[in-house]
Amino acid sequence: MDAKLTLKLDKYVIDKAKEYAASNKRSLSRIIESYLKTLIEKEKLQADDIEISPFVKSMRTGVQIPADYDYKKGYGDYLAEKYK
Repeated sequence: MDAKLTLKLDKYVIDKAKEYAASNKRSLSRIIESYLKTLIEKEKLQADDIEISPFVKSMRTGVQIPADYDYKKGYGDYLAEKYK
């Protein structure tokens, strides 16, 4: 069920939002509704609930990095080797 909501916003923001909505062939109401839904759903999501896409899984290298690895030292060693 749809309900009406009145918002008070800066005129510049409203004008630019209307231009954006028109260029994307969507209503400003639907854009705002989608944005608010993402805010609501974001709170519900837990890190375990996020599904990793097959493309991202395919980028996996299988390299195991130790938990205590010092990235700054490793990068410094890499630069020292590169520029010797």
